[in-house]
Amino acid sequence: MIKIDYFDSISKTIQHNITMNELQLPIRSEDLLWVDLYAYSYNELNNIADIFGFHPLAVEDCLHEGSRPKMDSYGEYKFFVLHAPIYNEKSNNEITMVELNIFMGPNYIVTVHKRKLQWLGHMENVCFNSSKYMEKGTDFLLHTIIDGITDEYFPVLERIRTRVDELEEEIYDFQPKEVTEEFLALKRTIILIRQAIMPQRRIFSTTNGQWHFDIQEENIPFYKDLNDHLERIVDSTETYRDLVNSTLDTYFSIISGKSIEKLNLLTVISTIMLPLSVITSFFGMNVPLPYQDSPITTITISAFLVLFTWGMWAYFKKMIA
Repeated sequence: MIKIDYFDSISKTIQHNITMNELQLPIRSEDLLWVDLYAYSYNELNNIADIFGFHPLAVEDCLHEGSRPKMDSYGEYKFFVLHAPIYNEKSNNEITMVELNIFMGPNYIVTVHKRKLQWLGHMENVCFNSSKYMEKGTDFLLHTIIDGITDEYFPVLERIRTRVDELEEEIYDFQPKEVTEEFLALKRTIILIRQAIMPQRRIFSTTNGQWHFDIQEENIPFYKDLNDHLERIVDSTETYRDLVNSTLDTYFSIISGKSIEKLNLLTVISTIMLPLSVITSFFGMNVPLPYQDSPITTITISAFLVLFTWGMWAYFKKMIA
């Protein structure tokens, strides 16, 4: 499906849902064209690529998901591969990344994604009533798109923090299987976020004070704010990774301590039973022994075993305390 919004710089209005046949290319340098291609077919993508002259390698990246976030320069236009998070705690894969491909030319933006993104839908709704996203140039429209999908990471990180707090309480309940699975799921989620956000931070950071693509002077503060958001996400993932690791270490210590307690109890029982077994085995031999026919012998041995058991138990209890 293709949706096209065209901003006319003269009338300051936006034309919506026009077709490529209705669009007159090339457009004026002051105008701005936003083509949103989602749930697309192979032919639709190739038609757009032929119209704008996109490189076959960039088209191939759009067709085959799994590319890491990056920015490639193809002369007059830039090609971005970004990842937007979709969080579903009830799913086996709690967080999935939707790949968003963006072509940014001098006066056009083409967004390509296989699944409809909530933020892009919100932007399209705003564009029906206002031109604020499209009247400041391609770099501002690009910032708005990326800032929106970047902000979607924060609720995910907040939920991760809540789950870490819950885990810190659950580790004392001693449910090894459930707690271990929860830890592993959290670690996978954090690693996936870091794999997506670290390259995106490098794309929108400066090198020797220079941006990786041209940005209008009045729009630079917006990109600085975007870079700050990316830095916060990276810092948060590092913090939560350390929290999960430290909580996991504490959990292993608790498990180890409880295992040692059980082992100590078994050791005490074995130590007490060993001399009792020796004594009863000795007097239970099928050979003549002194006083074996006297009932006093049985009473004496039984009393001795009881006192011996009580004495060893009291001794071990004092030692452990």
